[in-house]
Amino acid sequence: MFDPLTLNRRAFLGRSANGLGHAALSSLIMSSMAKAARGETVEPDAFRRFAPRAKRVIFLFQSGGPSHVDLFDGKPALDRLHGTGLPDSVRGGQRVTGMTSGQSSFPVVKPIAPGKPCGPAGVWISDLLPWTQKIAGDICVIRSMHTEAINHDPGITLANTGSMQLGNASMGSWVSYGLGSDNQNMPAFMVLLSQGTGKNPDQPIFSRLWGSGFLPSRHQGVLLQAGKDPVLYLDNPAGVTRPQRRELLDDLATLTGSFADATGDPETVARIHAYEMAFRMQASVPELTDLSNESAETFDLYGPESRKPGTYAANCLLARRLAESGVRFIQLFHRGWDQHIAITKQLPNQCRDTDQPSAALILDLKRRGLLEDTLVIWGGEFGRTVFSQGDPKSASAGRDHHGRCFSIWMAGAGVKPGHVHGETDDFCWNITKDPVHLRHLHATILQQMGIDHNRLVYPYRGLDQKLTGVEAAKVIAPILA
Repeated sequence: MFDPLTLNRRAFLGRSANGLGHAALSSLIMSSMAKAARGETVEPDAFRRFAPRAKRVIFLFQSGGPSHVDLFDGKPALDRLHGTGLPDSVRGGQRVTGMTSGQSSFPVVKPIAPGKPCGPAGVWISDLLPWTQKIAGDICVIRSMHTEAINHDPGITLANTGSMQLGNASMGSWVSYGLGSDNQNMPAFMVLLSQGTGKNPDQPIFSRLWGSGFLPSRHQGVLLQAGKDPVLYLDNPAGVTRPQRRELLDDLATLTGSFADATGDPETVARIHAYEMAFRMQASVPELTDLSNESAETFDLYGPESRKPGTYAANCLLARRLAESGVRFIQLFHRGWDQHIAITKQLPNQCRDTDQPSAALILDLKRRGLLEDTLVIWGGEFGRTVFSQGDPKSASAGRDHHGRCFSIWMAGAGVKPGHVHGETDDFCWNITKDPVHLRHLHATILQQMGIDHNRLVYPYRGLDQKLTGVEAAKVIAPILA
């Protein structure tokens, strides 16, 4: 008899049921939960509806809110409007953060650097991003993204989990749940972190952003660190050989399987799945993170920082290697985009960190034939205000958060290359054409992976939970080839 304290609530209630009807129901519940524990699905292709264009996703998440005004949405009118006050008719009573709500005026500031029309669509891209200008023919810039979030934590949480509330599953976890792994020796979802020179330190990055939330924990992202131990606690203890570890895991799997069948606790088998994955990663990760076989030309393509572990450039190069190895969802979190102050100094530094490696990743994937089935996304949680935070004549001036419109770019896997989608007004403040909410982006990512976002559900708290939530979400069809 198992100790009731070792059972989760649902399993305990199931075992406590009385009567023939309850016993039958209990049996069904246990069978279903045991299957869920092992990662089995009743309908193996229940979530797939479309022919997948993407085998994998690389999300280059720029944490902190890159300024769309300065990078991708500069308007000629801003030269004329520079220094004037933002009209109340444009702002429309939209709230601003506590960092600028007390300002007596909201002076408009033009982009801090010039830009030019690039690519077939003539999309404006700042001279701060010369390498991105060169790949304008390969990317699709969406200038009409929007979000309800006005501060970082809810904004980043919404961008990565589909909700501003804590406890939800991340994008990569949903993809892992829906499709599983394409390489049994690597997790389906891997994460890399880096800190830019734009603002240091910047807003924190929490592990829940790649967590599995209510999904089985086997689907959470695995953090790949810089240095000699890319994955913590992966090595065997001193004196334990690999054959000994294999024998121990076999015995543990037998015991754990029996316990899972009896209790229906999905986390029991999720734990042994983690042990098994760690065992396989002991052989695969060292080879994957060893960049010694990369050519000098490749390092030159990604830039000098690519030789320094933990940098954004090195992580972009590792992202390509992860893509080659069959990892389904690869996410880079790069901090440093929160330019409330000293934007004329911080933003150019941040662009130097990211511009060449981001473009190099596209070029590298393209020349290896991987871009056609790799979906690459570059963007953050929101944009920044057209008005100045602080005195615009001061070197300490910056821009505040702005979620009403902002820009991202996408490339590969059926996304129209050399395309621009959406328009904003002359103040880069309001969307005037083709608005795109973050949940629409999530729906589009899933469709390119072959998944119907309305079918990718998980029962939790009485609801069929979805990445795209309960509000209507639609695929961004105009950006797809």
